[in-house]
Amino acid sequence: MADDLKFLLRLFTQPAAAMSDILDRGSLLFAACVAIAVSFLLQGPLGHIFSFYTPLLILAAIYVPGTLLLSKILDRKSQAASAAFQRDYAPLLTCTAMAWSAANLPLAVAARLIPAPVFVYLAGVAYLYFLVLMFFAVRTVFGTENVTAFIVVSLSWLPLVAAAWLWGPFQYLLGWLASPFVILYAIYYFRNAGTDLGAGFRNRQQFRRSLDAAAVNPHDGEAQYQLGLIYQQRRQLTQAIQRFEAAVAIDPGLTDAHYQLGCIARQQGRLKDALTRYQTVLDQDEKHHQSEILRELGALYIDANQFEDARAELARYIERRPYDPEGLYYMGESLRALERTEEAREMYQRSIEAARAAPSYLRRAAAKWSRLAQRRL
Repeated sequence: MADDLKFLLRLFTQPAAAMSDILDRGSLLFAACVAIAVSFLLQGPLGHIFSFYTPLLILAAIYVPGTLLLSKILDRKSQAASAAFQRDYAPLLTCTAMAWSAANLPLAVAARLIPAPVFVYLAGVAYLYFLVLMFFAVRTVFGTENVTAFIVVSLSWLPLVAAAWLWGPFQYLLGWLASPFVILYAIYYFRNAGTDLGAGFRNRQQFRRSLDAAAVNPHDGEAQYQLGLIYQQRRQLTQAIQRFEAAVAIDPGLTDAHYQLGCIARQQGRLKDALTRYQTVLDQDEKHHQSEILRELGALYIDANQFEDARAELARYIERRPYDPEGLYYMGESLRALERTEEAREMYQRSIEAARAAPSYLRRAAAKWSRLAQRRL
């Protein structure tokens, strides 16, 4: 409980790190209890609007499922909706309840000390701060890019608007659901589903604890690498770099860690560092990631305006994987920069056709390169 309280307070100073801690070690029970406690404190000025349990119920029944659905629609990952719900609902609800509590806690404390006009202004500030915290929650739980997380949070009010429009019948339904008989009936018949949701969250946290325990071993580079992947997926790149560098310090032959360090360096614009890492990967295994190292090296040369080098590496890649939309698009970019216009158009067209022919589970990711190629054409 003390750790959960620290995570809650840390949301005010280091929201990204706090959301990561909540995901790894947070408690859904604590998050729910603190949300109810804050709601109870708000009963003074807002008691005529909602009961103390209403905010948590709205978060659990409307806001979190709506946010999860928006994330699935906007993200390019093609995981089935049922699997995504089972895996991510409990973690997202925990982070959301903590975010709501952190945003409204100062408001609840000041509720009885400030006049009504000031309270309304602070309520607006609290809502905006809640959206800021939700940006970090969405990015941490789903591993989405910043732009996608921003769009998800910007649209997350839509389910609430729909619920407000249907508030009359919805309030009647909530009153009916609040019946002790219905609650006992639901607990009995849906206890397995609730247990599964909680079990997924606990298993995720147990896996992280196992990795932390393994990382204590100074000879276990794989554990460091796996922790680096977790931080990288959550966009915590500083921590990811530290873990990947620790992995290659333990085992210089850990090609995957060199590859990820190169990808992060390229993403951050450190092209010389990226080139060094990619060259190490090539020396160790030029067919790494199904030869994707050649594609990444070609893209790096494009970033560095070394277009002939890019063309040479991408030609090797396309010879091995002639139907990859991303590789074909990059080849088109290098040829366009070399003023080989007709060849570039051919590559853009092949990228579009490859994206259309991609398997269903890759089609959403391939669509990005198809759109870029169409713009070039």
